[in-house]
This record gives sequence, C-alpha cells and structure tokens, in this order.
Amino acid sequence: MTNISKTFRPALFIFIAMTILCGVVYTSVVTGIAQLLFPNQSNGSIVTVTLNDGTKKDVGSELIAQKFTEPKYLIGRSIGTTNLSPVSAEQEKLVQERIDWWHKFDPDNKSDIPMDLVTASGSGVDPYISPAAAEYQVSRIAKTRGISEDSVRKIINQYTTERFLEFIGEPGVNVLKVNLALDGLYKG
Repeated sequence: MTNISKTFRPALFIFIAMTILCGVVYTSVVTGIAQLLFPNQSNGSIVTVTLNDGTKKDVGSELIAQKFTEPKYLIGRSIGTTNLSPVSAEQEKLVQERIDWWHKFDPDNKSDIPMDLVTASGSGVDPYISPAAAEYQVSRIAKTRGISEDSVRKIINQYTTERFLEFIGEPGVNVLKVNLALDGLYKG
C-alpha cells in the first residue's frame, strides 16, 4: 500500500499542477494578451449594424461565412467541407451539382463560373470569394436591385482586400460586408 501511495501522490500533484499551469494560467495569459493587442479579433470580429429604427444589431462575424441565397445578394462559397480527392468521381459530381445550381439560379449569366463558387474552402466557412466570383454576380445583383452595375462594383471594390504585403495570398471580397452595404446597413 505504501508503494502505491508513493507513486500516486506525486502523480496527483503533477496532474493538479499541470492542470492549473496549462488550463488556467496559460489560458488566462494568452486570452489577456489577445484582448489587449487584438480586441476585435479575439472577440469574434462581430459586425454590428444600426437599423432604420436606430437599434444596433449584431449580424455576424467578418471572419466566418454566412449563407446568402437570394438573387439580390452576393453569394459566397459553399459552406461545408469534405475530404474528397479533387479528382474523385464524388467530387466531380458535387461540383457539377453546384454548376447546375448556378445555371438554374442565374440562367441569364453565360459566363464561366469561377472555381471558388463551385468548391468549398478548406475550413468550410470562408467569408471571402475571389474578385472574379464577385464580378460573375454583378449583373444579377444590379438587375435584381434596380441599380447600375457600376454601383455594385463600387461596393464590391470597397470591401475587397488586397494581398498581404502585396505578394502573400490572394485578393478577397468579404461577402457579408458587401451584402450589408448593398442593403445600406454597413459603412465600415
């Protein structure tokens, strides 16, 4: 019994110490630094709009995609992800279903559908689409809303981010911000 006690006591002490160190101290330090240096991002990058009656409303995160399916809105990437091979028959079928959906959704648009509109992102919740994917939708949005295509492009350009340091990544259009701006609810 004494051998078990000699073995168990240090193991229990290490377990409690590591739980406090890693679970409480480390987490508190990292959260505190994040709150000091990056308060918007560490709180979820929530987009808040002021409604016509003056009330403020949280409408989503600028870092997580929201689903839009009405013709008056910019439509983002497919939400959800799979582990399918890019060359598998299942992936090909899934992409074809999305192509068919776009043709049915916007039958007047005869342009090639940009790849990011028919594939899901790695995370499955990418809030950005490519400028080409946004341009593909300009005509439909302008027609549905009864505004000029240039007005739609101006809003899209306003919420397009460039490459980081001019060479890292790709330009992206934030779908949520564009749609809120189209509705006249966001001027960020």
